[in-house]
Amino acid sequence: MRRRINALVVAAGLVATVTAPDARAASVRVDGGRTSVALDPAALAAAGLTVSGVSGGTQSPGDLPDSVAFPVTPRDGAERPTTFTYDPADFLGTFSGTIEHQGSVLFNDGSIEAGDFTIGFDAARAGTLGGAASGFYVRSNAGLDATLFDVAAPDALSAGESALTIDADLLVSPEFAALLRNAGLATADLTGADAGDAGVSATANAVPIPAPAALGVVGLGIVGFAVRRRNGADRTA
Repeated sequence: MRRRINALVVAAGLVATVTAPDARAASVRVDGGRTSVALDPAALAAAGLTVSGVSGGTQSPGDLPDSVAFPVTPRDGAERPTTFTYDPADFLGTFSGTIEHQGSVLFNDGSIEAGDFTIGFDAARAGTLGGAASGFYVRSNAGLDATLFDVAAPDALSAGESALTIDADLLVSPEFAALLRNAGLATADLTGADAGDAGVSATANAVPIPAPAALGVVGLGIVGFAVRRRNGADRTA
C-alpha cells in the first residue's frame, strides 16, 4: 500500500505541472514569397553584361526600385525545394538550409542565362572580401552554374514567426569575377564589386513543439504503468 501511495503522489505532482499548456514555436520554416533583385547598370557594364530579358515565372516589378522578383520554390517542390529554417528568438544562431527560387534573367541578347537561384550560407565565405561578405551567397543553377554573388551584411533583417525579410547588397563573388574575365567580358577583376541589391520577402510557417501538457500525459501514463506492475508483483509475492 505504501508503494501505491508514493506512486500516486508522484503522479499528482506530474498533473500539477501540466495544468497550463503553453505550445510555442521552436523554429519556423520559409515556405513561400519572393526575392527581388536590382542590378546596378554601371556594374553590369563593367562586367560586359546587358540585360536582355527574363524567363517566364519571374515577377516584374519586384519590391525594390527597378527590380525583378524571383518566386521562392515551395518546400514540397519536386526539384530543389526550399529548406530554410530558423528560430525567431535566435536567428543568427539557428538558421539552416537554403532558399530556392524559380526564374532566370537573360543577358547579351539571350546568349547568357542565370537563374533558378539558391540563397545559402557557407561559413568559409563569412568575413571574406575585406570583411564585407556575410557568409550568405547567391548561386545560379540555370545556364551559368556558379556562385555569382556574396551577400553583404544586411541593411535590414526581420526574422519573425510568419515572415522573413532581408535587404542587402550583392557583391561580385571571386568565382563570378573569374568567369567574367575568362570569357573576355570583363577587363578587370571585379571581385567584391557592388553589383546591386537583393530583397528577400518570404513567408514562414511556425513549427510547433509539443505542449508541456502532452508531455505530462505521457509521463503520467508511464507512472500508471509502473504502479500496475508493482501491484501485480505485490500480489504474487
